[in-house]
Amino acid sequence: MTQYEEVIKVMKEHGGYATLSYLYENVPVSHWETNTPFHSIRRIVQERPEIFKIKPGLWALKEYKDKLPKDITALMAEKETEKTREFSHTYYQGLVAEIGTLKGFQTFVPNQDKNRSFMGKKLGDVTDVENIYNFTYENIMRRARTIDVIWFNERRMPYSFFEIEHSTDFQNSLLKFVELQDFCGKFYIVSDAVRKKEFDKKLSQSAFKPILNRVGFRDYEIIARWHTKTYEQYLVEREILA
Repeated sequence: MTQYEEVIKVMKEHGGYATLSYLYENVPVSHWETNTPFHSIRRIVQERPEIFKIKPGLWALKEYKDKLPKDITALMAEKETEKTREFSHTYYQGLVAEIGTLKGFQTFVPNQDKNRSFMGKKLGDVTDVENIYNFTYENIMRRARTIDVIWFNERRMPYSFFEIEHSTDFQNSLLKFVELQDFCGKFYIVSDAVRKKEFDKKLSQSAFKPILNRVGFRDYEIIARWHTKTYEQYLVEREILA
């Protein structure tokens, strides 16, 4: 079986789709005559005519296009609806949560999001903080509980806060960050690259001056690349330390 056939076989076994990280972990590359198997898998999904890109970091087989799960199919929709926006939001929410876990943080998503579908499982299955740690006053905790993803350090204090902004105007997310300004955690907005100017304009408003230099913008492509690279590092270290 050739390299690309092995990649396709794993994708078929997974329902016709997969993230790069899933392929890295599940394609049997030990017998491949290459020192760069991750690069080979990336090249295969990018170049093989049998495979197409759904979202950054997510690929599917053309022959399965009409047989994919509804949450994956929604990510391919040309016309956005409230439901397709929800699935896109959950996809990037899940990637951010997995990055945090791989980097050794405890991760949290809001309780109302835990049952949403993410890559064939529930979003809550890729996080490990069931009930948010009460790290401050209750009036601030009410805001914190709605943050899309929080990474907690070993002392159960927030390390990073992420808000996924697929279509709304950033206002509510930035107000949450203002409420949390007294913590040294990092603040990130995750959105489409085309919305960067809109983000900069909103952040420049005087109401957000206290956090002006503390909020980072990360577009979807960067998040997907970060997820993939973090998984590469995790797998290499797991092999070395085994």
